[in-house]
Amino acid sequence: MERERPDRNLALELVRVTEAAALAAGRWVGRGDKTGADQAAVDAMRLMLDTVAMDGVIVIGEGEKDEAPMLYNGEPVGSGTGPPVDVAVDPIDGTRLTSVGQPNALSVVALAERGTMFFPGAAVYMEKVAAGPDAADALDITAPPEENVRRVAKAKGVSPEEITVVILDRDRHHEMISGVRESGARVFLITDGDVAPAIAAARPGSGIDMLMGIGGTPEGVIAASALKCLGGQMQGRLYPRSDDERQQLLDGGYDIERVLTLEDLVSGQDVFFAATGITDGALLRGVGYSALGAVTSSMVMRSRSGTVRYIEANHEFEKLERFSSVSYRRSRG
Repeated sequence: MERERPDRNLALELVRVTEAAALAAGRWVGRGDKTGADQAAVDAMRLMLDTVAMDGVIVIGEGEKDEAPMLYNGEPVGSGTGPPVDVAVDPIDGTRLTSVGQPNALSVVALAERGTMFFPGAAVYMEKVAAGPDAADALDITAPPEENVRRVAKAKGVSPEEITVVILDRDRHHEMISGVRESGARVFLITDGDVAPAIAAARPGSGIDMLMGIGGTPEGVIAASALKCLGGQMQGRLYPRSDDERQQLLDGGYDIERVLTLEDLVSGQDVFFAATGITDGALLRGVGYSALGAVTSSMVMRSRSGTVRYIEANHEFEKLERFSSVSYRRSRG
């Protein structure tokens, strides 16, 4: 049966959602309050999501309803008119980065046809490996890290010494980091936020060739949505943190040994993605301020057309606040 597909580029509506969240989070950059920043972004994103012409359901959100009062998994969002879609949100990918003013914090939203996004259940973390279109067929998450480097280098027609791999700086990755470096490749360690580097791995001229390591499963689904638009590839495996979590996944019918491909993570053929920078990064500039308002930098993508747009928007706070109860002005307190 043919799925009902959106007949308009909803990514151009989604960018208003990520802009609103980024503007709200921008007031908290460098203030050391992850919770305050995240709540501001959640409030702004939730308000704007209901203006999008869609019949949406949150599949990847802030958690279960009991833990998250809004943007929780299963929550209906959108205007209620328009195509039925799965929605993945991360009001801030990089809350700590935002709180301490470090690069690469983003606000992101992705959509796909209803029933096509992977729901991770109890799995908070997953092992990931990602690369761009020129190495999409080279990845093998079951192979050692150094073998993946060699495979990607061969696909790109370069030596392993010319490959750059982004890995989260965690104790669990010590062996992986050593293996990648032994292959001759460069390792860029990041403290948080692996959506931006996954996207960068699929963008020409970014200086990033691969993402590897164990990170958030929700972020994995969101990154997979972006890579679907860019023609990249990702493979993943669920990574239970404890015996209890492992048992929950098994009881839920999950195969924790299964290699999840991009199609497993997002099987939709009409995927939309939008991201807006909160802090400056290699992918997007962060929110900038003037006397009257702010400037945002965003990217919007659609898988069906393959179109990638970069949007710079100027926002006047006086006008924004006429129709929104959210405060976007940068705090001076």
